Amino acid sequence: MELVLALSAMGAAIGIGLAAMGAAIGDGHAASKMLEGLARQPEMGGKLLVNFLISVGLIESMPIIAAVIAIVLVFANPLAG
Repeated sequence: MELVLALSAMGAAIGIGLAAMGAAIGDGHAASKMLEGLARQPEMGGKLLVNFLISVGLIESMPIIAAVIAIVLVFANPLAG
């Protein structure tokens, strides 16, 4: 049972880390493309900013979901009898 709990904690930590890394990469790409679009067409700044903020919000939901799953794995583990 201790092995299951230890592996669950390791899996939770790895899952949160990968989700955070993926979100950081996604945020970087979204910001890069938004700034590129703003440099090409400054008059579209308002629409680009709104779409950027919506995209970042959706991208950031992934680490939050990963954190919830990690908390379930650590504190309410269905595998630990």
